[in-house]
Formats: sequence, C-alpha cells, structure tokens
Amino acid sequence: MNWIKTHWIIKKLFSNYVWDIPNNESKVYLTFDDGPTPEITEWTLKQLEKHKAKATFFCIGDNIKKYPEIFNKVIASGNAIGNHTFNHLNGWKTETSNYIENTKLCTAEISKLKTANCHLFRPPYGKIKPSQSKPIRKLGYKIIMWDIISYDFDTTITPEKCLENVLKNVKSGSIIVFHDSKKAFYNLEYTLPRVLEFLNKNGFVCDVIKSA
Repeated sequence: MNWIKTHWIIKKLFSNYVWDIPNNESKVYLTFDDGPTPEITEWTLKQLEKHKAKATFFCIGDNIKKYPEIFNKVIASGNAIGNHTFNHLNGWKTETSNYIENTKLCTAEISKLKTANCHLFRPPYGKIKPSQSKPIRKLGYKIIMWDIISYDFDTTITPEKCLENVLKNVKSGSIIVFHDSKKAFYNLEYTLPRVLEFLNKNGFVCDVIKSA
C-alpha cells in the first residue's frame, strides 16, 4: 500500500486530528517541535524573518521553564505556539492520567508567560491513545498532526534527503514538521533555508496554525 493511500486511511480513521489545512491561498504551515532550544530556536526565527514567513512552535514545557526568554521571542516575533507536553512523553507508553497531567504542566508553564490561552497540541512522536486525545480535546485543544515530516531528527539520513522529503510532497494546506532541537540541527541548518526559498519562489505563503 503506498503512502498516499495509507495517509488517506489514517486521516479518515483519526478525523478528530488536524492533518492538513486545505485552502485556495497557497498557504502552508511550517511547524517546529521540541524547543525552545538555545541558539537553534533563535537561528530558526532569523530564517523565518528573512523570508517573511511565520510558523507554529510546539514547545516542551520543561524547555519553556528553562528558557523563558527564548519562548517569549517566539511569541514576540508573531509566531504561534502549541503544547508538546512537559516532558516529551510517548503517549503509547504512558498511562493516560500521567499523560494528561503532564500536558497540564506544560499548559501551566505557557500560562505563566503568555496572557492568551494556548489551544494547539501536538503529541510527541505523533503517538497518542484515544483515551488521551479525548480529554485533551475537552481541555480545549486542537490536536495538530501533519502530512509532511522532514525527518530532520533522523541522524541516518542526509540533509539532501531531508530536503527532498519536504519538496517532493508539499502542496497548499500542508503541515510540515521540523524540529528546533540539537539533534535535528545538522539537517535543519541545510534544509530550512532551501525550503523557505523554494516556497517563496513557488508562490507559497507560510502562515501560523490558528486555534479557532
């Protein structure tokens, strides 16, 4: 079974999650997981600013606590933020009650630094049980998945392959996953500027994911 058909089936089975955001305005949605990370998140923000692009950052609560000034820079630059749990938990390996509490810990950390509520959530590894997603949605969160993953975190692939993963599949409405983390930076440093240049040249607009 090919990836396009597989992805269609997954989207159908898990229709309560947001996999892409179809539109007629050539908008795409860059997302960055696992930050904020010193230097790397700030480098990412500079690349976005250079290309007049906006993105959505799914932040780990513990990193927000450690680096509040970087988190504030993400918001001040006009980008959106989302909850990525406090300790980057794998939902499939975590009891539901612990998963929900960990998500709430991240919510509390965000609330200390941001006046408006955060309504976007992405499960680390994309792994979440139905028993976890239901209460998280009841907390007011939209669960944001993706239709393109760069695999920038995979140290076994080349930067060129990382770039290909994005450029071969991008279309209007795509939600694209990158990571502003130390592990991913080798691939991200090569890939992100080239993705942004490609999107600009081909008339795409990089927008934030909206809560409502």
